[in-house]
Amino acid sequence: MNVNRSLFDEANPEKWGCLYKIAGYATIIMLIIIPIQIAIFTIFPFPDSIESWFELFNKNWLLGLIHLDLLYIINNVIVAIMYLAFYFSLKKKNESLMIIALVLGLLGISAYLSSNKAFEMLSISNLYYAADSETAKTILLASGQTMLSSWRGTAFDIYYVLNGITLIIISCVMFKNSIYSNKIAVIGLLSGVLMMIPSTAGTIGLVFSLASLIPWAVFAILVSIKFLQLSNLK
Repeated sequence: MNVNRSLFDEANPEKWGCLYKIAGYATIIMLIIIPIQIAIFTIFPFPDSIESWFELFNKNWLLGLIHLDLLYIINNVIVAIMYLAFYFSLKKKNESLMIIALVLGLLGISAYLSSNKAFEMLSISNLYYAADSETAKTILLASGQTMLSSWRGTAFDIYYVLNGITLIIISCVMFKNSIYSNKIAVIGLLSGVLMMIPSTAGTIGLVFSLASLIPWAVFAILVSIKFLQLSNLK
């Protein structure tokens, strides 16, 4: 009863129970999306040129959007909801650090969302196939190449690093609190450290990016359960 009372006092489910429930189910949706992404990327390889991208959009616009991170956009919106749930469940432990984590996390996600060019690429692809001159097609190819360059550019790297820092801060605050176990904190910390090197940083970035998926998935499973438990506290 005392444990429940302590959890109740820290998490304030009377006020934030709906948020915890949404965060819990949203995290489960994210966990379902991750293997779907991996399967699609494995079965359907990435285009290797701007012409190939336009051809992909022309043949299968949905697959083109997915290859340009449509599902990853959904995942990041879910992560933003998770950050809010972390903030309100941990702010009594250390509100200053949690404000910093929340701001950095949301800034990172905003940077990523603004850098994604999926729908712009779809539009340019449509214009390319509707163009009736080689000059127009050349201009559209150049525009598409610019879009691809900015997609995994500075904003993406900023997003990656800021979210790694955010997860590290959240995990550190989790230690010795009454809501999240130290096991959850350690797994989150490991994932955050691995996220500090962007996937765009060559081979090492790709290795760290793939390696971070395992602890991140375990972390997400554990916190989704915790969010749903918090939403049901009486």
